[in-house]
Amino acid sequence: MSRSAHPAGPRYADVLPEGHYTAPPADLNSLDSRVWSQTVERTQDGAVAVGGLDVRKIAEEFGTPAYVMDETDFRARCRAWRDAFGQDADVFYAGKAFLSRAVVRWLYEEGLNLDVCSGGELATALAAGMPAERIALHGNNKSNEEIHRAVEAGVGRIVLDSFQEIARVAHAAERLGRRQPVQIRVTVGVEAHTHEFIATAHEDQKFGLALAEGQAAEAVRRVLRLDSLELIGIHSHIGSQIFDMAGFEVSARRVVGLLTQIRDEHGIELPEIDLGGGLGIAYTPEDDPREPHEIAKSLGDIVTRECEVAGLAVPRLSVEPGRAIVGPTAFTLYEVGTLKELEGLRTYVSVDGGMSDNIRTALYDAEYSVALVSRASAAEPMLSRVVGKHCESGDIVVRDAFLPADLAPGDLLAVPATGAYCRSMASNYNHALRPPVIAVRDGEARTILRRETEEDLLRLDVG
Repeated sequence: MSRSAHPAGPRYADVLPEGHYTAPPADLNSLDSRVWSQTVERTQDGAVAVGGLDVRKIAEEFGTPAYVMDETDFRARCRAWRDAFGQDADVFYAGKAFLSRAVVRWLYEEGLNLDVCSGGELATALAAGMPAERIALHGNNKSNEEIHRAVEAGVGRIVLDSFQEIARVAHAAERLGRRQPVQIRVTVGVEAHTHEFIATAHEDQKFGLALAEGQAAEAVRRVLRLDSLELIGIHSHIGSQIFDMAGFEVSARRVVGLLTQIRDEHGIELPEIDLGGGLGIAYTPEDDPREPHEIAKSLGDIVTRECEVAGLAVPRLSVEPGRAIVGPTAFTLYEVGTLKELEGLRTYVSVDGGMSDNIRTALYDAEYSVALVSRASAAEPMLSRVVGKHCESGDIVVRDAFLPADLAPGDLLAVPATGAYCRSMASNYNHALRPPVIAVRDGEARTILRRETEEDLLRLDVG
């Protein structure tokens, strides 16, 4: 690959603009285990390998950009969550983070359940062989077709999100001669300390039925009057990318309060409680996520304590990690193209992808790490902004990072922790082709989602 001379750009001592970093890392070649999957390592010749396979070989065989998924790491995280919560709780992988038939099979083999929030996700789950009773259907505006398909398939639960949906699900179940298990999603008035667009439990938002206004209690009354519905529990989800467990404690207290109200009004104790997902991961070394066993103990203690105070039997607990499982298992592999030095500011490093394969930086102002992975470098740090090739000034992949000053066109960069939401939210903006997802394990790589082609784009264009 080309390593032609390139102006190094400003050094960190020259300028420290606003951004995530205030100083360069001590070693640009180091790979912090907090943001990389467990089999990623830098080899003796300086390149990076995942699952025993050199990233240069991956780029040569599959091209760039590409999402590279560490299957060993994914499976290990599934087992960690399953083992942490044990046999008396259920772990539902949140399919919206990333879903494919291969991932569904891994989930099934590792003992996890799956929640889906669209007909397409449900179709993928069923096509891959996930038993319907291990599937939950979410969504704030499920279509009649999606509801019918879910009830007909026999999904284990449908999470009801509105009064209208109660009637729709009941009607579908009655027509099909089924008694459909359901949960009611409630908004508990907890606003997680996160970006406003991904905080989902405060009152002014589209999800769930409010506790404070009595909507949740009324939803319970309506469901209990319908023979075609079986109310199995209450569902709550307070946000995403959460590190602080305090919000879950407030949520659990308020949900248990509703369970107490249901017991006192209707004489029944619901057997399940679902506290949702939203647990954070490390996108940069400064992030400090909790381990699954810590989360399991904390949530279990919270629910047990609140139920003891209320005099309730402890219900079966469910959680829904998505990002926390798949996020750290993948990185996006790019090739460097154009470099532009802005004297006194930074060097813009353009890669062959961008906001079409990772919209999160533009959408959420998300922060990521980045590393040179095709070789090691002894060059001094260069303050950089990694950007894409799209016709938008906001097409930023990594806002502020330090990369080696000898970076050149043809080098390979990798952005870790892109397993969640990057491929799921990918687009064809500028008629870009969505990258493949490459699974790597024990020195072998295979495509689990192929790269789009121009023929794919034109096939949809029937004009």
